[in-house]
Amino acid sequence: MLTKNDELVLKSRGITPDQIEGQLKSFEQGFPYLEIKSAAGVGNGIVRMDDSEVSTVLSEWEDYLQTNAEIIKFVPASGAASRMFKDLFEFVDGESDEPQNAFMKKFFEEIEKFAFYDDLNNVCKANENKSISELIETKNYKAVVKNLLLASGLNYGSLPKGLLKFHKYADGSRTPMQEHLVEGALYASNKSGNVNIHFTVSKEHRFLFEKHLQESVDYFEKKFSVKYKVGFSEQKPSTDTIAADENNQPFRDKDQLVFRPGGHGALIENLNDLNGDVIFVKNIDNVVPDSLKAETVKYKKIIAGLLVGVQKQCFAFLKELENESISEAKLAVIAQFCEVRLNNHHSDLKSMSHDELRAYLIGKLNRPIRVCGMVKNEGEPGGGPFLTVNADATVSPQILESSQINLSNPTDKQLMQQSTHFNPVDLVCAVKNYKGKKFDLLKYVDKKTGFISLKSKNGKELKALELPGLWNGAMSDWNTIFVEVPVATFNPVKTVNDLLRTEHQ
Repeated sequence: MLTKNDELVLKSRGITPDQIEGQLKSFEQGFPYLEIKSAAGVGNGIVRMDDSEVSTVLSEWEDYLQTNAEIIKFVPASGAASRMFKDLFEFVDGESDEPQNAFMKKFFEEIEKFAFYDDLNNVCKANENKSISELIETKNYKAVVKNLLLASGLNYGSLPKGLLKFHKYADGSRTPMQEHLVEGALYASNKSGNVNIHFTVSKEHRFLFEKHLQESVDYFEKKFSVKYKVGFSEQKPSTDTIAADENNQPFRDKDQLVFRPGGHGALIENLNDLNGDVIFVKNIDNVVPDSLKAETVKYKKIIAGLLVGVQKQCFAFLKELENESISEAKLAVIAQFCEVRLNNHHSDLKSMSHDELRAYLIGKLNRPIRVCGMVKNEGEPGGGPFLTVNADATVSPQILESSQINLSNPTDKQLMQQSTHFNPVDLVCAVKNYKGKKFDLLKYVDKKTGFISLKSKNGKELKALELPGLWNGAMSDWNTIFVEVPVATFNPVKTVNDLLRTEHQ
């Protein structure tokens, strides 16, 4: 099946023939649906904190910031902005020279509100000898859009979201990358004033990110009296997955194997390479202007404070569990903590012997921890929080995508429809054990939670394989706590017109 040349290609990518064999088997067998116990809700897997609890966890985080702990903001930022401008590309390629639908009409009616307006106006003057208003007046709408999207203009159609101007300020406009620098200073600056941020970027855009950082960092260091340590990494070639044909054999283009990016689940490798104590995870486009940051910063501190408080308790229990003669009463207390606080449920705890229960509790407590903010479902796309059955028959919280749910099963479909919250990708993670050693995060991935989709290359249909998602199956065996956070903390930019929403003005 694999030629000598194939083996050389695999070696250059850091992929083994066994990995390819496993991926082809996944194409053949597919991925099983997860068994759902229930949708998570407030009081059933999702924590809703009162004022007293909020005050406690905020103090917990402020105390933690005074230690020498390594706190990192991890921002997936490799996505190109092309999907953000889908409607604009369709307009440019379409037959009509004037906006016909509501989306394009809104874009032109409110164009002056965009943070990139001045840049676009200048490039229109340079390329067309007319301002935006003059081009609109003469009904040359397509020239405006082309100057925004194409390389002859601002090239926004090919740039990553992280480098586009999102928000206007009196002293200039900011990109999402710059907004993340600000956020880092506001909730992740340690007692020495150090702010660690790590962006995952595409290889083709890395230089642009590094250049933008050099242009930005001095200003924000002075503004917030901090020192930034910013790192960049790319998805590893070893996480690319092979494409398959209709017979589940390697798909070839001109006799060469075809590989595809493994999806955001590939970033578990990048996360695993970081030596942080606490790591925030948040997507590049979920940022707001300073006028609305207070709520975001508050709830970032809340989920982080909850995390370090729970971790402290886990570490204390693990030290007690080192004692083989630990009392039955203490084992019962720890077991209750696992069930009530960590939502790890096991139906046979009472039938376990002393040694079996002790070993079980050590196994459940000694693993990475994540606290995930969850917002009320108001129709936004995204995965949801559920309580699911694991391979060891325990039940624990998981973030599921619809592709992991058997929608042909009426019960599972109903459970999905009953889901009250969804995942805005608002995570904070603790990735070291109680002895201070970093967990190998790759050991906690559920490899049975990938996803297969149909794509095409040069007119031929192929099957593509996505790895278990970063906050889905890639963190399957972590201890997970869901916390309700306000919808105001979730403001993604999926289309260019989202920048016209109040939250981005």
